[in-house]
Amino acid sequence: MTYLATFHWGWLLASLLLGLAMGWIAVVHRGKGVSRTTARWLAALAAALVAASLTHVVPGRFGYWLDLGLIMFALYLAGCAVGSWLRDRAISRHRA
Repeated sequence: MTYLATFHWGWLLASLLLGLAMGWIAVVHRGKGVSRTTARWLAALAAALVAASLTHVVPGRFGYWLDLGLIMFALYLAGCAVGSWLRDRAISRHRA
């Protein structure tokens, strides 16, 4: 983990900043979301990928890419959440 953060800090920072920008400019769409079944499958896939990363099931270069991709995706999602929250705080109108 330290190795990834040390040698790929630029990519990690870029994914965080990209998530921040996407969270800021994203327009909230109150449409139909994914179905409960699809959400469960996506959650199971994410859990399986994290478990594979933690147990080092995927060896070598592909395991390294898996770790890096999961970290970058987590930072992107965190940036999206923070950007959306900041936009809500900056743009929201106060009611009387």
